[in-house]
Amino acid sequence: MSTLRQRKGTKAWDATQEDQQPQEKHRTPEEKVQSGRIIWKSLSFTVGGMTAVSLGLLTSFYVATLHENDLWFSNIKEVEKEISFRTECGLYYSYYKQFLHASSIKQGFLELIYDNRTESMRTINILERMNVYQEVFLSLLYRSLPIRQFLEPVYFYIYTLFGLQAVHVIALYVASWLLSGTWLSGLLAALWYIVNRIDTTRVEFTIPLRENWALPFFAVQIAAITNFLKPDLKPFQKRLTLLAVFVSTFLFSLSWQFNQFMMLIQALGVFFLDCFDMLPAEKVIWLYVIQATCIQLVCVLQFFNSMILGSLFLSFIVSALIARKLQKNLKTGNFFTRLRRLFLHLLLVMCSTIIINGSIKKILHLQSDEHVFKFIKVKFGFGITRDFDANLYLCEEAFGLLPFNTFERLSETLLFYAYAGTLFILVIAAVVVVFQNLSGSASIPPVDKQGRVRIALKPGTAYNLMHTILFGCLALSTMRMKYLWTSHMCVFASFGLCSVDVWELILKAVHLYTPQRIKVIRYSVPILIILYLYYKYWPRVADEMSELREFYDPDTVELMQWIKSNTPKNAVFAGSMQLLAGVKLCTGRILTNHPHYEDKSLRERTKQVYQIYAKRSPKEVHSILRSFGTDYVIMEDSICYERRHSRGCRLRDLLDMDNGHIMDGPGENEPDLKPSPFPRFCDEIKRDLPSYSTYFTPVFRNKTFHVYKLAKKK
Repeated sequence: MSTLRQRKGTKAWDATQEDQQPQEKHRTPEEKVQSGRIIWKSLSFTVGGMTAVSLGLLTSFYVATLHENDLWFSNIKEVEKEISFRTECGLYYSYYKQFLHASSIKQGFLELIYDNRTESMRTINILERMNVYQEVFLSLLYRSLPIRQFLEPVYFYIYTLFGLQAVHVIALYVASWLLSGTWLSGLLAALWYIVNRIDTTRVEFTIPLRENWALPFFAVQIAAITNFLKPDLKPFQKRLTLLAVFVSTFLFSLSWQFNQFMMLIQALGVFFLDCFDMLPAEKVIWLYVIQATCIQLVCVLQFFNSMILGSLFLSFIVSALIARKLQKNLKTGNFFTRLRRLFLHLLLVMCSTIIINGSIKKILHLQSDEHVFKFIKVKFGFGITRDFDANLYLCEEAFGLLPFNTFERLSETLLFYAYAGTLFILVIAAVVVVFQNLSGSASIPPVDKQGRVRIALKPGTAYNLMHTILFGCLALSTMRMKYLWTSHMCVFASFGLCSVDVWELILKAVHLYTPQRIKVIRYSVPILIILYLYYKYWPRVADEMSELREFYDPDTVELMQWIKSNTPKNAVFAGSMQLLAGVKLCTGRILTNHPHYEDKSLRERTKQVYQIYAKRSPKEVHSILRSFGTDYVIMEDSICYERRHSRGCRLRDLLDMDNGHIMDGPGENEPDLKPSPFPRFCDEIKRDLPSYSTYFTPVFRNKTFHVYKLAKKK
């Protein structure tokens, strides 16, 4: 019995095992596959994330080393460090320095809100007129943290900007990763950004420039929008992504005075994609609302800055939302019906934008940005102007067309070839998708009755395509804006090389498509390019980082030291915009004008101060300068005898044309220009003639600068 019972027990146990074994065999492969996928994804995410952070930190170290090696920044005097912040960079840094030296935080804010040293005989609100909240924030941070013992304020400032380069690179990396689905694409994008440094950033020699603050946040915003446009986001992911879009858009807008123009281009891109049904309607509205909300918050923080209130961007957003509400049947009907409705929709938005914007400017008497529109009008051939402000921009190389050698440099790294190929393929795909959508074939299955495959374009891809086209046009027309485009080129080109969709379109077009072939190509091509970049450019990078130079500008140093030692603290100085920014930073003296050119009255004042380089009488020049409270005027030989620009673009030529005088040197003149009865002031004053010495007394002179003290009353 015991044996039988034992055998029954054994049988019962065996039966249980037999019942369980099939279940384990049935579940185990799936569990193993699922577990393997999770482990692989986690490993890939970890490796990709660590690579992104490492490349970001390496980029920061790279640009910081270049800056140190170029200037020997750690070894030069404080005045030389400050002089190295040229033109408007020095002006922005001066507010960081000013806030640090304020007796209290409250006093620091009051000095910025009621500033009477940046423009003589005026009290202006710096926080309203300029985008310097980042300097205020850094000053507050430096005052709060216990780091004064081992880190000078200037290093805290520049290291923050170099640190933002890490954010910039990581954002580009993530954007490319999101588009392609592989972090290898992000690695290639980051490497392209680094090896094309000359064309992707200028942070190492223009540190405080507003774009160096703004562009990292702009890159984060692009990555966040790319993620937001993914169709399979969970509610929590959507909310988190929207928060990232909002924060990055706000910080970008707060950091740069050209925010409204960049946001307008972005909004136009979203608008066109929405018209052609390439973005989800709900997400389009979210993007409009976030953009408008951020720019309004910036407007409030800048004490209702008139340039923002009267921006085309806000008027366009309002018009686009109203038109969208009115034309609910925009995306119905056949091809020609939809095309006609789209044309009317576009006309309605354009007209309402112009009407709303014109009304706002008329009601508020806004003229802050008129110089920008004058510049655009002349640049694109809508007339010729003698307007001093417009020509001042047009004659600067930074505002000219993008030089052809830019493409030669980008081609050497293979970036331009990859970018152009990706752009060509996706533009064709986008045209096909637009035609499909306008034809009402969006509801047709992916494969129709004839077996033809319907082309699709993901919303994130469509957005980045439109983004790169619009900002590419901006960069081609205005060289200074190329940094908005070239950094995104790295993202777009690397995405194209690693994208399943792009390679699928190519291989299907040549009848070579197989999933296995795509896998091999999308990984092997970028790896080969990465190896090429390493072997060709690593020696160059190493040479750059070992090349040592030193800051050397003894004439400017001598001028600043003389001003600090020999002039009253409340003395008012006149001169070129670029030089006066350095005067304010290094000496704290009061200025007549400065490089932040976004105010109509300041632009008019600058033109008047610049009469020192025109053909005017000493009495006229003295009267003009004294009307601004000027005590000293600084004249520069590099402007008076300028040769950098061609005839017609030298500062003295612009002044002559504006004054109706014939320009110097051989060449044609407009028929209505007349000879001036007076010689050129900046040249004639050096002769110390009685007619000049009555009004101006020379007090300082070196090889570059000439300083004259103005007689008080004449």
